[in-house]
Amino acid sequence: MKQFLFLTLAVLLFSSCAEELIEKPDNLIPEDKMVTIIKDMAIVNAGKATNLSKLRENGVDPTSYIFKKYEIDSAQFVNSDRYYASKPLVYETMYKQVEKELEEQRLKLEAEKKVRDSMNQAEKVKKNIDLKEKDSTLIKSVQQ
Repeated sequence: MKQFLFLTLAVLLFSSCAEELIEKPDNLIPEDKMVTIIKDMAIVNAGKATNLSKLRENGVDPTSYIFKKYEIDSAQFVNSDRYYASKPLVYETMYKQVEKELEEQRLKLEAEKKVRDSMNQAEKVKKNIDLKEKDSTLIKSVQQ
C-alpha cells in the first residue's frame, strides 16, 4: 500500500512538472534569435550606461533600434521572454550562451586593441627615429 501511494505521488509530481506554465505564443522568437537579441540588448544597455548623452544627441533609442533590427515588436519580445523564463533550464542555457558570446566578443576586441596599440607604439618609435635623423642631418649641415 505504501509503495502504491509513493508511486502515485511520484507520477503526479512528474506529470505536474511536465505541464507548461505559459502557453507557447504564436509568434515565439526562436531560441537562437532570442539569444542574439538578448546579447545585443546587453551591449546597448552597457552603451546607455556609459554614453547616454551621445545616444540622445544622435536621436537613437536603443530598444527601438534592436526591435527594428530584428523585425520584432515589444509585445513579441515580452511574450517570448516570458515563455522562455517559464522554462528555467532553457532560459539558463540561453543566458549562458549570451554570456559566452559576450566573453568571446570581449576577448576579440581586446586582441584587436592590443594590435592597434602596438601599431601606434611602433609609429611613435618610427617618428622619433625620423626626428633624430633629421636633427643629426641638420646638425651636420650646420657644422659644415
